[in-house]
Amino acid sequence: MTGFTWTDDDQRRYLAIRDDLAGVSTASACQLLISEGWRNTYMRGLLPLRPLGLGTRIVGRARTCRYLIRRAPDRGPDPEARRRSPEIALIESIEEDDIFCVDALGVPTAGIIGDILSARLKARGVPAAVIHGAVRDSPYIAELGFTVFCSTVHPAHSGRDLEPVDFDRPIDMAGVQVRPGDIILADDEGVLAMPLDLAELVARIGPSKERLEAWIRDKIVAGGSVHDYYPPSPEKLAEYERETGERYDH
Repeated sequence: MTGFTWTDDDQRRYLAIRDDLAGVSTASACQLLISEGWRNTYMRGLLPLRPLGLGTRIVGRARTCRYLIRRAPDRGPDPEARRRSPEIALIESIEEDDIFCVDALGVPTAGIIGDILSARLKARGVPAAVIHGAVRDSPYIAELGFTVFCSTVHPAHSGRDLEPVDFDRPIDMAGVQVRPGDIILADDEGVLAMPLDLAELVARIGPSKERLEAWIRDKIVAGGSVHDYYPPSPEKLAEYERETGERYDH
């Protein structure tokens, strides 16, 4: 059922970069990943149910669940089968700071989680769920204060069209291959997934890039020319380092 491994060294490496990674926007991270040849890290069309707020980012470790199109009719509630269901097994084993990632095939007519499962995820310390598909009970999820990224909402339950088949396996999340243990970075622009070693790269370079671009933006607002500042000429880069006392980490 599960193929997830995470070592003590992985945990140490992740904790060492978590705060720095949260200082990087998905836009900056996406650009850095593309420069490394990783072109498919952004989950297309998966946006937050409600805005997080400018500069707010979510970072966590991906835990994955996969759904397939239902083969047979939904026979209604079966408590024992539900307890054995992959998505429930994952919810009851997920750890604090993990991100609940579900490939629901982008199906728009079946709500994968609602207010009750969202409440359980929040109680377990999960900062967000990312659903490649629909969710239900969206007003109650918003009231609960649980962050959910998804492609749409629908009041029907997941069993209308889908059934969970396994968890902690590689999944397709709106054009991104997500493996359990990948690092998730999300903000109001959407969700990225990347291996731990690339997350380390983004966490090392990204904050410096964010600070430089904020400085450039201020210069442009004040009337500076794009020719001079974007990208900064060597003279303007020296100006940045002189004004801020920071050296830009390429």
